[in-house]
Formats: sequence, C-alpha cells, structure tokens
Amino acid sequence: MPMKPHRATLILVLGILGLVFCQLLGVFAWTMGSNDLKEMDQGRMDPAGRSNTQAGRICGIIATVLLALGLVFMLLWIFVFGAALAAA
Repeated sequence: MPMKPHRATLILVLGILGLVFCQLLGVFAWTMGSNDLKEMDQGRMDPAGRSNTQAGRICGIIATVLLALGLVFMLLWIFVFGAALAAA
C-alpha cells in the first residue's frame, strides 16, 4: 500500500502565519500536524517531512495559546471597562 505524501510545508506555513498574522491559523496547524504525526507513526504517511511537521505543530500550539490569552485578556478588559462605565 503506497504511503500518503506529507503536508509538512503547509503545516509549517500555517504555523508561522498563525504566529505572525492570524492566530486562528495556529489551530489548523496544530490539528493537522498532530494528525499527520500520528499517520507517520502508523506508517501510513511519508515520514520525510516529520521535522517540519513538528515545527509547524509547535508554532501552531504557541499561536493557539496566544489566541486564548488574547481572548481572556479581551474579556477581562471588557468586564473591567464595563464595570467602570456602570459605576460612573
């Protein structure tokens, strides 16, 4: 049975773009990277792109954490600002 080609370049690009431009892309890099690494471990995908897949996945994880922190900060800011407006 032939192996699937790896998507390492796509995952790495999504991870980097997630860090630089749009953190939402990091979620896709993290998910795709995790799935591809599982398939590589099971021997169903070409393992030649493992290092780039891992790098893209890590970038995706960092971008996703930054997205979550940004959302928490934004909600906290809205809550504090809203409370200040209500008190005024």
